[in-house]
Amino acid sequence: MRAPSPGIPPIRLLTHEFFPQRGGIATFAEEMARAAAGLGHSVEVWAPEAGVSKPDWPFPVRSLPLAGTHNWGCQLRLARVLLRERRGLRQSTVYLAEPGPMLVWMLLQFAGALRPRRLVLTLHGSEVLRFAHHPGRRRLAARLFARADRISTLTAYTADLVQQHFPGATGKMVLTPGALRSDFVLAPPVRPRANVCPVVLTVGRLHPRKGQLLTLQALSRLPEPLRTGLEYRLVGTEADPAYARALRAEAARSGLRVSFLGDVPDAELPAVYAGADVFALTSIQHGHSVEGFGLVYLEASAQGLPVVAHAVGGVPEAVADGRTGLLVPPDRPADLTEAFVRVLADGALRRRLGAEGQRWATRTSWAASAAALFGPGAGPAL
Repeated sequence: MRAPSPGIPPIRLLTHEFFPQRGGIATFAEEMARAAAGLGHSVEVWAPEAGVSKPDWPFPVRSLPLAGTHNWGCQLRLARVLLRERRGLRQSTVYLAEPGPMLVWMLLQFAGALRPRRLVLTLHGSEVLRFAHHPGRRRLAARLFARADRISTLTAYTADLVQQHFPGATGKMVLTPGALRSDFVLAPPVRPRANVCPVVLTVGRLHPRKGQLLTLQALSRLPEPLRTGLEYRLVGTEADPAYARALRAEAARSGLRVSFLGDVPDAELPAVYAGADVFALTSIQHGHSVEGFGLVYLEASAQGLPVVAHAVGGVPEAVADGRTGLLVPPDRPADLTEAFVRVLADGALRRRLGAEGQRWATRTSWAASAAALFGPGAGPAL
């Protein structure tokens, strides 16, 4: 890691989602902080009170007196912190890494008290739709984006959403693609699992947007030779109890072997991936919520698993159709079943997709994304 460079304003990364909380945004915030520090920036993460530091992190974590939700209580508490620290923030790059701090900044931007040296943002996907379809927040967001020095997205899909709904952001957009976690353990070269019953794996919270029910229904429609002995394993917390109940009821009707593994620690996930033959995460757009990228697709590919997914949101930028997996439209259940037929019946196809996926998953780096967002000479890429 480089020593902090003199003359470069320190970065204050604000996030409502952070370690030990898990998920794509929490991982993104941690990795961008680590990468920026590695490039010579002085970084401090401002996270909810549940956030903790790891001894090997090259940046400190400041615990804020808030739980990390988007409710008014959390917003007001963060607003008080920002106003109290406004003088120090004037000499800093303030990085709003996710929508929680953005909601607070939107409300405070009219007071004129918050004037950071630089203001940078990252938009992940769903919040763009939510801001755009709420009349009041649309105006506030447009003002925030117009004042930002640089705005990043993980995918071109999200960048297009931003520029479609908020044309004032045009000219300051950069791409900051996600990458594998720094502590992610790459799998050894792909080894086919011979003479065993096939296993399809999904890793993701049990929520309608993640589409596990659609995967289960597609597997239930497989022809009998492929259904025999097949097991569907689901890893993830029950984020929506009603949806989890519907999944379990469908599993009982399906006649398949379905295993709900619950939340699995990151250290144990490589073994879970190694026990599978196909990775499936058939996300859909659910209201104003959409998959902006999906780091878990990269993790599955890095472990040598072929991927079956829906071509929705930013997923086609995480899964290369025909190269690392098979993508189908989200409104064609017969096509989804056919994709599973192809990948389960053809061992050579599984091996080819898995091998290419391992190369694909390492094509991006957090250092490059941090340089695009914080580098003084990096111009807009979009």
